[in-house]
Amino acid sequence: MSAGENDGCADRIDAIKSTLRVVPDFPKPGILFLDITTLLLDPKAFKDTIDLFVERYKQKNISVVAEPEQRINLFAYKEKLCASASTNGGSIEARGFMFGPAIALAIGAKFVPLRKPKKLPGEVISEKYVLEYGTDCLEMHVGAVEPGERALVVDDLVATGGTLCAAMNLLERAGAVVVECACVIEVPDLKGRERLRLQGKPLYVLVESQFEAGS
Repeated sequence: MSAGENDGCADRIDAIKSTLRVVPDFPKPGILFLDITTLLLDPKAFKDTIDLFVERYKQKNISVVAEPEQRINLFAYKEKLCASASTNGGSIEARGFMFGPAIALAIGAKFVPLRKPKKLPGEVISEKYVLEYGTDCLEMHVGAVEPGERALVVDDLVATGGTLCAAMNLLERAGAVVVECACVIEVPDLKGRERLRLQGKPLYVLVESQFEAGS
């Protein structure tokens, strides 16, 4: 499901989409880079993004908000929005956790970071997964989630859906009930929604990416 379809929030969605931009030939020629930093620079659009998620989830008895860390840059696309990735983990910074903590605080839930290997200091549970360019892994602290807790997975972008499926699997292995996955942006061409649907994973997005360079 996408926001703005029947819930009266189309104006806010349009305003959020207007803050996003596509930068051509970055970080190298032939790449279209979908830049979310311009959204973060607009306090109203940033607040509207958080508010739209809070309005959807504040009455759903969610006690856990989890957000996966990304090492690759999912905002880089080649040709017709085909994902660009780097196997050199040191060449691209992780983006950190931009939306999950704010949403968790607003709905009265705890925030659980899902991190790359060897980033969490305590005992962890791990979930490996396959991507189009190789494999990766997410980890979560043992005991961060209790059996039966209702969880929301938050991410800024859904591309192929591999990371989101891994995040949900990790939470479910710990006994949580995943209510939904919420993303700011979806790239329909990469069919992440279909991958999630085939695994029975619910998805909610604010913006579908249909951008042209320079917008």
